[in-house]
Formats: sequence, C-alpha cells, structure tokens
Amino acid sequence: MDLEHILRARIEAAFADRALLADMDHHSAVEGTLAALDRGELRVASPPAGEGADWTTNEWVKQAILLYFAISKMARTNAGPFEYNDKIPVKKEIPSDVRVVPPAVARFGAFLESGVILMPSYVNIGARVGSGTMVDTWATVGSCAQIGSDCHLAGGVGIGGVLEPPSARPVIIEDGVFVGSRAVVVEGMHVGREAVIGAGVVLTASTTIIDVSGAQPVEHKGRIPPRSVVIPGVRTKKFPAGEYGVSCALIIGQRTASTDRKVSLNAALRDFAVPV
Repeated sequence: MDLEHILRARIEAAFADRALLADMDHHSAVEGTLAALDRGELRVASPPAGEGADWTTNEWVKQAILLYFAISKMARTNAGPFEYNDKIPVKKEIPSDVRVVPPAVARFGAFLESGVILMPSYVNIGARVGSGTMVDTWATVGSCAQIGSDCHLAGGVGIGGVLEPPSARPVIIEDGVFVGSRAVVVEGMHVGREAVIGAGVVLTASTTIIDVSGAQPVEHKGRIPPRSVVIPGVRTKKFPAGEYGVSCALIIGQRTASTDRKVSLNAALRDFAVPV
C-alpha cells in the first residue's frame, strides 16, 4: 500500500472516530496530509482524468483539513513585522518565482504554483492557485477553492470557501478565467475555462444563469460554460406582494475562439462592454 492510501485510511478512520487522534500514527497522518497539501503533492479536487469526465472532490483531504483544526492549538506566529495568533500558521517557504506583495497572506495548506502574483490579498487553507494567475488587491480565495492557470481575480473578488460537508465540491475556476472587480463566486460554483465574469456578478449554487445570446433563453445553474461572457442581470418574479426584480447572471456571448487568451479577453471586454 503506497503512502497516499495509508494516509487516506488513517484520515477516514480518525474522521469517523475522533478518539483515534490520540494515536500518534493517526495524528501524524493529519499533519502529513496537510504538509503534502501545502507542497502541492495533494489537492482537494482533481481535474478530469479524460474527455467527458468531471472534477473529483477528494473528500478525505477535506476531512484532514477539518481534523487539523481539531489537533492544532492556538499559537503566536510572525511574518515580518506582522504578528498573528491562530491555529493555522501562515504559509512559509514560498518559491522565489511567486510574488507576494505585503500584506498578502497565504495560509499553511494552500499551494501557489509557479508565477503566481498575490497583491495584498488572502488565500485560505486547502486552496490551490495555478501558474501565472494574479490575485489582485483585496481579493480572497476561500478554503479549498481551485483556481486555474493564467487567471485574473480582479480587485475585491470573493471566491468562497467550501469545507463542510467534506463531500461538497469546492469552487472551481478553470484556466484563463477573468473575474471582474467585486464579483462573488461561492457554494461550489464551477466556472469553465477562459470565461469572463463581469464586475459585480454574484454566482451561487442557486443563482439562475441565463444564456441570452441566442434566439431563446437557456438556463444554467451551478456552472458557467467555457468562454462565456457574463454580466449581472435582473429578471422579474411574482411574489404575493407583487412583481419584483430578482438578480441573476446573464451570458451575453462568448470569447472569440480564433484569438488567443489575451486578445480574446480584450475583445470580449470591448465588444460586449463588460464592466471590470
């Protein structure tokens, strides 16, 4: 049995019976899993293994994060001039090709791939940020969120964390996605590759997403199709007290397939007048 299978067996056993955390093997399994997560050797959710497959949530890794909170004690730590008092330390040993601008913080158990840029922002435990991605000023990447390569999370973007239940899928932002200022993406939303999310869009598990680019509206929930251009919208809904506007998200078109990512992004913002 390889190390990952051993760790998984011990984590699942300890999650079912917390008394096992008193045993050094199970205690060490929790710490070992978090250390592997921090190094990028494990991840909370795995990309599709083949054509037509979906992302896989690694429930046992999320269980390990919850157990880590149970075994960790409050401790005072320092990062330069900043002092923290928490159960989870800040991430250390950040690669030299990852740019972290003060006072940005990545928490232990988060993984930053090569070329990531963190403006003053926050990346929580279990999250993974892909190569070449910028997390802009005051943006937050919640626990376990999976952010792809070459993405841009603009100022004030809120990517939600999903820890419980462990089986719940985290927020997934695929490669090449642009998320505009103050947009919010939470509750396990899945944003397909190279999509453009306009400023102020709110995407939750219950948000109605309406593709209005064709002759008839097409509704989606929980997922933004690849290369979609999305803006905030309002649709009328009847209530006992009358008709009122309820927020939704509108897919108004797609990025041009014949251009590269940067050109396509600029064209999408210009052609569709998407606020950023």
